[in-house]
Amino acid sequence: MTRKLAPGKLVIASHNKGKLVEIAALLGPYGIEPVSAASLDVPEPEETGTSFAANAELKARFSADLTGRPALADDSGLCVDALDGDPGIFSARWAGETKDFAKAMDLVEAKLASKPRDSGRDAHFVCALSLCWPDGEIITVEGRVDGHLCWPPRGGNGFGYDAMFVPWHHELSFGEMDPDRKHAMSHRADAFRKLVAAVF
Repeated sequence: MTRKLAPGKLVIASHNKGKLVEIAALLGPYGIEPVSAASLDVPEPEETGTSFAANAELKARFSADLTGRPALADDSGLCVDALDGDPGIFSARWAGETKDFAKAMDLVEAKLASKPRDSGRDAHFVCALSLCWPDGEIITVEGRVDGHLCWPPRGGNGFGYDAMFVPWHHELSFGEMDPDRKHAMSHRADAFRKLVAAVF
C-alpha cells in the first residue's frame, strides 16, 4: 500500500517560478502548503539522470534530505519526434544559463527547418513527478500530452515552450490558453492525477 501524504507543508524542489505556480494551483484542494526549495535556501542539484523520472527522483531526494520534510520534484520537457525526442531531458538547458526560452524555441525551429519537409511537427510534453519523504521512501509517476508545434510562437501565458505547443484537438497553443484550461489537460496535470490517486 502506498504511503499517504498528510496535510501540511510540502517542499517543492524547483526554482522555476512557472512550475511553482502550476504545482501550487494543483495542490490547493488537498490542504497542502507548498514551500519552494529556493525560499529554504536549498540549491538546485546537478541533474545527472538519463530520464525525466531519474532527474525528478534525485531532486526530490536532495530536498527531502536537506530540509527534513517531504519534497515534491518535477522534471519535464518537450520531446519533438523529428528531432529524435530532443530537447527532452535537456529542455531547460537549451534555454541557456539565462533561461531564455524564446532562444530555446528558436533553436527547436531552426533544427526542424534543417529536416526534410515531410518530417512533421509532432511533439509531446512529458512530466515526471517524484514525492520523497525524509526517510527515503519515494513514489514517481509520469504524465504526457501530445500535440504539434506551431510557428511563430503564440500567446504570453504559461512558460517554457508553451507558446509553440498546440495539443491535439485544440486550436490554441498552451501559451494562448487560460491557465485553468491548460491545467485540465497538461502533462503536469496528467502526472498529478496519478500522484493524487496514489497518495491522497
